[in-house]
Amino acid sequence: MTTLVIAVGAFVLYLVAYHTYGKWLAAKLFKLDPKAKVPSIEQEDGNDFVPTEKKIIFGHHFTSIAGTGPIVGPALAVIWGWVPALIWVLFGSILIGAVHDFGALVVSLRNRGQTVGDIAGRVITKRTRILFLTILFLALTIVLAIFGLVIAAVFKMYPQAIFPCLVQIPLAIVIGMTLHRKGVNLLIPSLLTLALMYLSVVFGDSGFLHDFNQSMAKLSILEWVMILLGYSYIASVLPVWTLLQPRDFINSLQLLTSLGLVMIGLVVAALIGGAAVEGSRPALEIVAPAVNWNPEGAPAIFPFLFITIACGAISGFHCLVSSGTTSKQIKCESDAQFVGYGSMLTEGFLAVLVILACVAGLGLGTGAGAGAGDSFPPGAAAYEAKYSSWNTAAGLGAKVGAFVEGAANFLKALGIPTTFAIALMGVFVASFAATTLDTACRLQRYVIQELARTLAPRHRVDGKRVGEYVDGNPLYWLTNRHAATIFAVLIAYLIARLPEIPGGTPGKGGLLLWPLFGAINQLLAGLAFLVITFWLRRRGLPLWMTGIPAIVMLILPALAMASNLRNFATKENWLLFGIGFATILLEIWMIVEAISVWKKSKRILEAPPLVPEADNEGGRSC
Repeated sequence: MTTLVIAVGAFVLYLVAYHTYGKWLAAKLFKLDPKAKVPSIEQEDGNDFVPTEKKIIFGHHFTSIAGTGPIVGPALAVIWGWVPALIWVLFGSILIGAVHDFGALVVSLRNRGQTVGDIAGRVITKRTRILFLTILFLALTIVLAIFGLVIAAVFKMYPQAIFPCLVQIPLAIVIGMTLHRKGVNLLIPSLLTLALMYLSVVFGDSGFLHDFNQSMAKLSILEWVMILLGYSYIASVLPVWTLLQPRDFINSLQLLTSLGLVMIGLVVAALIGGAAVEGSRPALEIVAPAVNWNPEGAPAIFPFLFITIACGAISGFHCLVSSGTTSKQIKCESDAQFVGYGSMLTEGFLAVLVILACVAGLGLGTGAGAGAGDSFPPGAAAYEAKYSSWNTAAGLGAKVGAFVEGAANFLKALGIPTTFAIALMGVFVASFAATTLDTACRLQRYVIQELARTLAPRHRVDGKRVGEYVDGNPLYWLTNRHAATIFAVLIAYLIARLPEIPGGTPGKGGLLLWPLFGAINQLLAGLAFLVITFWLRRRGLPLWMTGIPAIVMLILPALAMASNLRNFATKENWLLFGIGFATILLEIWMIVEAISVWKKSKRILEAPPLVPEADNEGGRSC
């Protein structure tokens, strides 16, 4: 019953947090105003700035921030024991992660939909804008280079997930076109699309579709990366309502209902046991240690637990989604709590279920068709096989497989066939990764354009840069959305096509930089908190809700990066050492810039964001 108590308790805790702390942040700290002007209406362009119903934007935001992060992070971190992982997820998401996402969204809404990197240049110093955007570019480059590999790996592990994932694209386009028509009720198209998506899971690996899935699974990693980056380019330059919004929305419907099924399966397994094994239903119990301070080959639990579990507790990538795409689509400022704070709590609950799937669901035993691992009877053997050492647990297949098999066991407790349960969880993981990939590509386009606008030479009058950009300069062309997106995709492809090791398989090059991502991602969260804190300080608002998390999220990643630098130097991996060292220097530089203006920033408003000449006037109440 411990498993059920944890799941129900976490759900209730998140509900209470949303209606207490989240509500207080919305009303007292950020003072959300339903009549305030919002960027999506003021700057509506039908492409990036599109006012959107909060149910749809919640779907986009949740699926974009979640990705595979709240799956692979917690699935690995339970090697230190389920108690530390659970505590960090619960309190990290409520007090740090959700505040970070909510704050980044609000600050962007109040700054014409600009990213936190752009805003940093006005609330701190001009130099911090370049520093922040540089870190954003590095983090997004790693995401784009690695997530194609993640999706390809999932497809190779679970080929039955390929067709259900691919069919989401035409379904998204159809529902996007339908919902774009004024006055169309959302309920019927949503239910119809959700039914079609579940049917694609049920029948998506039968008959000729089985042959199709198997043939697609034979594509090389590099071929999949090329296909997925090509799709990301298309999704990133099209208007958000044609593909990005509807795909994320229908994904969220399937993913949230799948979470509901997993939760119901967990309840049934806790009350009457899992699926029958040799005529009896095994009891659901936690088979992992509560705490394991020294797993074989693992780094120290402090600070690496807080770097390993990012999404699900706090992730710097989320500030990019909040301020990069979501703030351009919120149609009413008061929707920000539901979208920003609520989405992070939903992701936290997903991370809780992932932990329980790995430490209890696996204990229900694995059988034929239960994934990439061997078969184990009910008990601790299945958990121990995947978590005997850091090297065993750290592989992508092991992390994804632990969740898929454990969650599938919850579904099987409902009488759901193994093949459907495994296919559904495979689609679950691949869909999350795909929504993050296309959103990250659009975000990288914004970052590249912002950097290009800053660095591209302009015509000078009296020694000052004014007017139009100088034609013919390469940086000028990167201010164009197509050129910026192509550049983003090309850089990611060139990294991805490298082998992980000399003579290895092309397509795994993203793994070269992946050891840096955890610390860089969490550092990004600390820097975003720094921007939010300065924004509050300039308005004379309370700082402890963001200032304390800022200090925590600047120190922990720095400690982890310092430890990594020692390891990189010992192994003579000078590429990772150089990038990691440069990242630390950028962090120190940005902190120094912040300290230099701290005293004179109190209650002194920053310069307003630039307003384009052609602009819609006025706002409207919602």
